[in-house]
Amino acid sequence: MFLRCLAHREVSILADTHHKVVVDAALEKHESTKGSLLPILHEIQDALGYIPSDAIDVIGKRINRSRAEVHGVVSFYHHFRTHKPGRHIIQVCRSEACQALGANDVIDKLKRTLGIEFHESTSDGQITLEPIYCLGHCACAPALMVNGEPRAKMKSERVDSLINELRATNYDD
Repeated sequence: MFLRCLAHREVSILADTHHKVVVDAALEKHESTKGSLLPILHEIQDALGYIPSDAIDVIGKRINRSRAEVHGVVSFYHHFRTHKPGRHIIQVCRSEACQALGANDVIDKLKRTLGIEFHESTSDGQITLEPIYCLGHCACAPALMVNGEPRAKMKSERVDSLINELRATNYDD
């Protein structure tokens, strides 16, 4: 019974053809490379925006690692996410330099205004808030990364205009 449930869960989530193609392609490309787990995870997240839960089982089986090992790597690195992100991703630098120059005020304002915590998305699926640990923009702290583009010298007073800007931006899916 247990095995039947596991097999059903794996098939049901990976039944999405696009997800299966992405996971299979990443495995095919990297599985025979020594130290293949990180390149596989990066490739999947780059293509899908996250690592689907059942992909962890498939990856582990193909590269002869346990689910616990693969999940441990995914959960250890802040870069990886196991949920679909919002349309816009705001990453706030949590390094000491950014904190010393006001990042905590920016974080508090973002969380209050969006009504979410780190690693969560707004209920409308528009914005995901994530911590990041050093963007290398210490001279321009506090720094954010918004949809992959750095924003420097962020102030809590500018949070509302940033959110309004993102909500007004339309991307084709």
